[in-house]
Amino acid sequence: MTETMLRNASISFPMLGNLTINPRAYFTVFGHDIYWYGVILATAFLVGLLYCAHNAGRFGLKQDDIYEEVLWMVPLGVIGCRVYYVLFEWGYYSQHLNEIWRIRDGGIAMYGGIIAGLIFVLIWTKKKKISLGALLDCNGVGLIIAQSIGRWGNFMNREAFGRETDIFCRMGLTNPGQATVYVHPTFLYESLWTLCGFLFLHFWSKKPGNRKYDGQLFMMYVLWYGLGRSWIEGLRTDSLWLIPGVIRVSQMVAACSALIMAILLFVLARRPHPPEKLFVNRAAAADAENDNHTEETNDIDNKKEDTTHV
Repeated sequence: MTETMLRNASISFPMLGNLTINPRAYFTVFGHDIYWYGVILATAFLVGLLYCAHNAGRFGLKQDDIYEEVLWMVPLGVIGCRVYYVLFEWGYYSQHLNEIWRIRDGGIAMYGGIIAGLIFVLIWTKKKKISLGALLDCNGVGLIIAQSIGRWGNFMNREAFGRETDIFCRMGLTNPGQATVYVHPTFLYESLWTLCGFLFLHFWSKKPGNRKYDGQLFMMYVLWYGLGRSWIEGLRTDSLWLIPGVIRVSQMVAACSALIMAILLFVLARRPHPPEKLFVNRAAAADAENDNHTEETNDIDNKKEDTTHV
């Protein structure tokens, strides 16, 4: 049974005493249908943004840097997510061109947004003379908490679930007059996986001395997310296939990303990383130097004024 056929199905969880709910995928405001999918994604984005802005100083960044980055990255990221999905489902969209930009109906791929975002920050950080690694470290923790929240949009749409199963934490989907289909709630698996990743990265990075170099935290994020996604993707029924029936696109990307990050983290862990090279420390040193220069200038100006008065 396809996800489209289950879009209005009631949802039940046997492990919660067969608790059953049937939330609508949208609500109506002044005659316009507002989909929960979009509301949840917007909430996830806002939480991630506020987290990054609040913690920007820990990475040597300014809040204005984060807000300026977002103004560019959001539209580019959304376009990247959709383009990635459409490219791998071109067989369908080539026959339904009018549906390519109907994002509110679902159908985006996170990797597309990540790729588009990385291309943008490579150019933007060079122009702003900001450490790419420091920015990615800050963004990585904000991104993983946003992903944890955003997956609940899939829950409201009854999508991104896994194959049929009888596992204890299975989720039941029931259309009126039809038998219940029990599936892996893969949206829940990924939400919990990314939540655990967020908690670990947040508290680990706050402990002084843990983060040795810029980019380390982001690589840890990619490793964590890649490990979980490569497993969870194997349970899903809506995967984009690289080779149909053989290998999934997201599974391959996640596994390769995790492997590359693991190798890089291992290699870099064996190298010395002087604390003064961290962008946050370099930024602090530059600010201190500017303050000293300002004080010296003020002292000179004051002496000139004293001499003039004499």
